[in-house]
Amino acid sequence: MKKFKMPTAYTLLFLIIVIIAALTWAIPGGKYETKVDKATQQEIPVSGTYHQLAGKEQTPQGVWEVLNAPINGFFDAKDIALFVLVIGGFLGVVMKTGAIDAGISRVIRKLKGREQWLIPILMILFAIGGSTYGMAEETIAFYPILIPVLIAAGYDALTAVSIIALGAGIGCLGSTVNPFATGIASGFAGVSIGDGMGLRLVILVVTLIVTILFVMRYAKKVKDDPSKSLIANMKLENEKHFLTQKTEDIEFTGRRKAVLSVFGLTFVVMILGVIPWAYKFNITIFEDLVNALGKIPFIGKLLGGMIPLGDWWFGELTMLFLTSSIIIAFIFKMGEENFTSTFINGARDLLGVAIIIGISRGITVVMDAGGMTATVLHWGEGMLDNMGSILFTNLSFLFYLPLSFLVPSTSGLATLSMPIMAPLADFAGIGRDLVITAYQSASGIINLLTPTSAVIMGALAIARIPYSTYLKHVWKLVVALSVMVMAIMSIAAMMS
Repeated sequence: MKKFKMPTAYTLLFLIIVIIAALTWAIPGGKYETKVDKATQQEIPVSGTYHQLAGKEQTPQGVWEVLNAPINGFFDAKDIALFVLVIGGFLGVVMKTGAIDAGISRVIRKLKGREQWLIPILMILFAIGGSTYGMAEETIAFYPILIPVLIAAGYDALTAVSIIALGAGIGCLGSTVNPFATGIASGFAGVSIGDGMGLRLVILVVTLIVTILFVMRYAKKVKDDPSKSLIANMKLENEKHFLTQKTEDIEFTGRRKAVLSVFGLTFVVMILGVIPWAYKFNITIFEDLVNALGKIPFIGKLLGGMIPLGDWWFGELTMLFLTSSIIIAFIFKMGEENFTSTFINGARDLLGVAIIIGISRGITVVMDAGGMTATVLHWGEGMLDNMGSILFTNLSFLFYLPLSFLVPSTSGLATLSMPIMAPLADFAGIGRDLVITAYQSASGIINLLTPTSAVIMGALAIARIPYSTYLKHVWKLVVALSVMVMAIMSIAAMMS
């Protein structure tokens, strides 16, 4: 008998399209009256205006619509899909320079003999990477570097895994401008990436502090008494295996420093570009400079179509990362052929994400075309009658926990769920950004320990740690983080 194998995310999402299309024949189509929200300029459904479609207005979806759904979904989400591809190219160019690897290696060398400080410093650095650009697969390169350093200092391989995996994972949990979580979810929720950033920053700081203390406590316990290590039985074997390995020492050159500067500045500009208050800051601080430069004929034309900071969206952000890629290529003297091939290879690495976005969006296309979206929202509105904002926020978080396990792709999950969950927030009387926070926090927590994560399983394979041991190590932390996130979101819901 053949062993059952879970189908890929692409197949699962297409099967959902088929199921949703079949449901449009059973679930009556409906419609809401809409209004434009003053704050977001987004069309939102008006509570209490739902009416069921009748006769020829009903449009159940057939085979033709199912086959067209992924294509129409890709057209509908083309701005987000292009943004993801360009981000992939940008990260490919940055990683090719070795700047991030060299920077981390420099930190490790500088703290030789004071390895206990590696824990908070590296976890903060990895968390910044997770929060800003969704650092995940990129962490794999750091395990062979960090594990021997920590074992030699009297710690164990599990400490190294905790520093990297939990550091970057907490960053993704508390994403501020992570384009693959916050960015895509905001796009489909119809709000700015900057909305709710303050709350997400609070979650990031609080959960990171708790996680750093958790890892430092475990590390100290192992250092003081190696028998307390969860992998104490592997101590001699790991010392023999890891301490004889040679790791490449990447030089932290002036060019790599410059690349890291541009890399960091790009995300600073991105944050300023999407935070609403930055628009006012841009006008009051830079208006005179822009006006003065605008009087110069050539410069004036260049600045003519410039959109002020704080009012940027996917088009401007895509331009930003593409421009930064070119600047980094010039700094590192890549050459035209090397740059273009590196950029294309980086974009190719995220082609699967772009396709998932298209297929996921196809689900919404079928639901909208069959009038099913409004009906589902109407059911949700009925459930929210006796549900306060705090209860809705926490139920959203709990809803996303199992869904994140079933759909481990953060971009696919955002595309799949936001068109339904975000409008429900309007009925619950809370901001759509709270639903985004619930989604990304739940996804981040599940991805700290899910066996469906290639990053976690790959890290454990490198460190030679059984999954059951890792699960025993982190499950209490995961529960504590979940409770803290729910408490912080409850306070935010009360204040909204």
